[in-house]
Amino acid sequence: MAISLTEKAAKHVNQNLQKRGKGIGLRLGVRTTGCSGLAYEIEYVDEPSTEDQMFETQGIKVFVDPKSLPYIDGTELDFAREGLNEGFKFQNPNVKDECGCGESFRV
Repeated sequence: MAISLTEKAAKHVNQNLQKRGKGIGLRLGVRTTGCSGLAYEIEYVDEPSTEDQMFETQGIKVFVDPKSLPYIDGTELDFAREGLNEGFKFQNPNVKDECGCGESFRV
């Protein structure tokens, strides 16, 4: 079981943690929503939950709750700029289908 970040994603997370002036890493999870059933959730972590599983990649700690892990195991998180838009891109090997708007997925 593993979650990884590309070099670009790690750089972006590290810059934002420094701007915030606090935080120990990133939490990645899923919630039920949208057309296809699941959507990604990302937030900065100041205090980890005792239930979280922690992965360290590119010098960044990534925390995942046990309920989300089966849906995102093996995911690589990238950060991309496309024109005026920028954001995280998920390369999740578990995804079987995505909605047309790209906001949710199904495994």
